[in-house]
Amino acid sequence: MSLLNQFLRGVRVIDLSHYVPGPIASLLLADMGAKVLKVVPPSGDGMRKLGPQDISGDRIFHSALNAGKVELSLDLKKEHDNAALHRLLGVADVLIEGFRPGTLSRLGFDPEALRLRHPGLIICSISGYGSTGPLAQAAGHDANYLASSGITARNVDGTFDPPMADCAGALFAALGIVAALYKRSMTGHGCMIDIGLADAVMPLQLFQIAAFGRVGWMPQPETYYLNGGIACYHDYRTSDGRRLVLGGLEEKFWRSFCVAAGHAEWISRHNDPAPQVGLIGELAAFFSSLSLDECMCMFEGVDCCLTPVLNLAQALSAPQIISRDLVRRTADSVEALFPAYVDGQAPLARSPLRSIGVAEAESVLTGNAST
Repeated sequence: MSLLNQFLRGVRVIDLSHYVPGPIASLLLADMGAKVLKVVPPSGDGMRKLGPQDISGDRIFHSALNAGKVELSLDLKKEHDNAALHRLLGVADVLIEGFRPGTLSRLGFDPEALRLRHPGLIICSISGYGSTGPLAQAAGHDANYLASSGITARNVDGTFDPPMADCAGALFAALGIVAALYKRSMTGHGCMIDIGLADAVMPLQLFQIAAFGRVGWMPQPETYYLNGGIACYHDYRTSDGRRLVLGGLEEKFWRSFCVAAGHAEWISRHNDPAPQVGLIGELAAFFSSLSLDECMCMFEGVDCCLTPVLNLAQALSAPQIISRDLVRRTADSVEALFPAYVDGQAPLARSPLRSIGVAEAESVLTGNAST
């Protein structure tokens, strides 16, 4: 077994969340060896209704999010099922939930009461805007969180794929849970973690927030180096309609590019004030006169951060991706694994999601059965 898949061995997670952020967080914990019990209502997880289906009718997004876990259907509005979840929480280490603030309490699982009953339990709540503030009860999706956080305003397109806030929230949730488990190993006490998806993208803007705080700098679309405002860090099209990205931010990379392109006169314009509309136009004309193959031939071996834009199929078959073995092909699927080697070992492929009953769920969490 890979060392990464043993890091959280013995940790028991109950995941009440749906859709993307919570399930990604519990997926990461499962990748590190935790036993994850996914609890769904009788109607099932909403992700079973989204995205493409395979030839058997299964929703591919749902399967990818929940591999390596076991699933238990409970109707928490029914006394018997409600009591079953309370029993399961008695042997769990972590509870992840993704309801709007207050919903868990209305279902009979008030977080403060759970902490008194199970002092070692770590509760991670993931919601759109967190549990406090005027938007705490507001509905939202990734595009809403980016719009409210200042990101959409400085980018040309207001939507992103993959969903930035959902993924950032999942990563911060998993990181917080792992840190809380470490703290509990010393104190014996769990804690409550409150993750707002709109909050989760704020640390991703540490440069922009720091600059605004110091000098009031507030970038507009295509006006600075990260959002298309400078020539050396930009997307260009070739004569055959392909795209490539130049990422020559550092002067040494820019110089190498300019020399290989036969335009030494561009070297001194590296730090022209942004937006570099004129210089971008000159580079656009240069690239549009060449096919992608001609560009790659011209810049072969040149250390200038020039990369073709690949579609997903091309990326999955690229030698670099294949050599890393972190996007694993099986007989009927492809999955992106936890992106880390530990002591030279890649993680193992995930097992498919299994549906189980209450008795087996108790065995899984107590260690008498495996996921």
